[in-house]
Amino acid sequence: MIRRFAQYYKPYKKLFFFTLASGVLAALFELAFPLAVNRIIDDLLPNENWDWIIWGSAALFILYVLNGGFHYVIAYWGHMLGINIETDMRRELFERLQQQPLSYYDETKTGHLISRLTNDLMDIGEVAHHGPEEFIVAFMTLIGAFTIMLTIDWRLAVMTFILVPVFIALTYVLGKKMAYAMSSMFTSIGNFNARVENNITGIRVVKAFANEKFEMERFAEDNGRFRATKLESYKIMALHVTSSQIMMKFLLLFVLIAGTWSILNNRITNGEFVAFVLLTNVMIKPIQQLNAVMEMYPKGIAGFRRYLDLMDATETDPSAPTGKTVEQVNGDIRYEDVSFSYNSQTPVLQNINASIPAGTTAAFIGPSGSGKTTISNLLPRFYELNGGQITIDGMDIQEMDMVSLRSHIGIVQQDVFLFDGTIRDNIAYGRLDAPDEEILEAVERAQLTDVVAALPEGLDTKIGERGVKLSGGQKQRLSIARMFLKNPAILILDEATSALDTETEALIQAALEELSEGRTTIIIAHRLATIKQADAIFVMTKEGIVERGSHGELMAENGLYTRLYQSQFPFEYA
Repeated sequence: MIRRFAQYYKPYKKLFFFTLASGVLAALFELAFPLAVNRIIDDLLPNENWDWIIWGSAALFILYVLNGGFHYVIAYWGHMLGINIETDMRRELFERLQQQPLSYYDETKTGHLISRLTNDLMDIGEVAHHGPEEFIVAFMTLIGAFTIMLTIDWRLAVMTFILVPVFIALTYVLGKKMAYAMSSMFTSIGNFNARVENNITGIRVVKAFANEKFEMERFAEDNGRFRATKLESYKIMALHVTSSQIMMKFLLLFVLIAGTWSILNNRITNGEFVAFVLLTNVMIKPIQQLNAVMEMYPKGIAGFRRYLDLMDATETDPSAPTGKTVEQVNGDIRYEDVSFSYNSQTPVLQNINASIPAGTTAAFIGPSGSGKTTISNLLPRFYELNGGQITIDGMDIQEMDMVSLRSHIGIVQQDVFLFDGTIRDNIAYGRLDAPDEEILEAVERAQLTDVVAALPEGLDTKIGERGVKLSGGQKQRLSIARMFLKNPAILILDEATSALDTETEALIQAALEELSEGRTTIIIAHRLATIKQADAIFVMTKEGIVERGSHGELMAENGLYTRLYQSQFPFEYA
């Protein structure tokens, strides 16, 4: 696990060694300060040359400022190293999520995935920066300080800090700026989480339109903004740390001058003066650093284990980059001895055979749990068969490139998913490079023109998360417009109108009839009124397809379809 974690440092080796070298130099400066103080005590103080003492103190202050620069590098550039590693991990994890099949999302909670992409990786980023660097530097400083302190009288007490009120004021001013920066960062986190949740909850739509690459590009933008806001917050933190360091050294310099004056007046001994400087400047800080590293280490390691669990998931979406790219299909579909189960235990479909000629409409009906929707989900390979094969124009869909296959299939479902954005954005999702003229044509063909015209911003009207600002019928028509824009050869209508009122259903049905014209259409329905004109109707139960034929043929058989029809339209038989 440590070896795998270390590989994320490879692209940033120079940055890592730069910050580590700065930390080592800062530690050496920390250990050099007591030696410089000793020189003042041993060489300058006995001569009572006040001018040289002032010049020596000025030189020490310059060293303190340089040391503050090293601490700035550690605080800002070191955090940049951690953020870069965190950003890379987040990108890899998101790409991994895009590669997961729908069966993975059936078993995984969205909140857990978002937590892994945010909180876990933030903890990992902190460990990536603070872990190795601060441990090495703090350990070196602690050993060096302890070696020097072996020669010091441990009984000396620590003097009172004089500039504490200044520290408090500085913390207050920079704290306000830090609060603003953190607020901006949390806003970015919220936007980032919204993007991820939008993608994951709408993964069926993403995959249906084969827009994984587009989602990765949009994600990269939010990911970059997330990185920028974090860097800004850490920049202020670095200024705080740097200012505090300089102020602390200035305090020590003040103590140096005051202590020297006290020594000249025989108020304290040389040993007490040196002990104070060593204890306050060298010993405490590395202990605090080691404590901080030990506190963050368990969270970071736990997060990295969770990260590896997802990255090492064996189940992947069989996108088949070596599959055949099919530029055009007629839409002749055949299910041949198809068998499938979701959990490898309870079969949903067994030895299903169905033929749907190109350009015809086929309807699958039957009670819930009979496998109707599963039939439609297997065609775009949302799930993989356990047995048999499905062909389009005689070609096994397993041999097709996944993007190519799904580009020829359009799906309109009862539960329409819309992304947070404008009407234009959601319609253009059907074909990302579509010009405005074609978008407007799709709006007209979906009978959405009046709705768009009535909105204050037209196509640029924001519809809210999951389209909350639109009615059910408007959302459905928007999804149909999106499908007109995609213009697939094969159309799947999965309970597309079952949740609508009668008037709205009539409008939607008219749009669907135009959409279905000239395409191979598969309809999953409970309302038999919507499928009476289908070329072929397949009646399904848990035993499989039990009846097939046109509406007239099935009514003549006086079987299950007849009983279902009579139950929905009893007035025709009253």
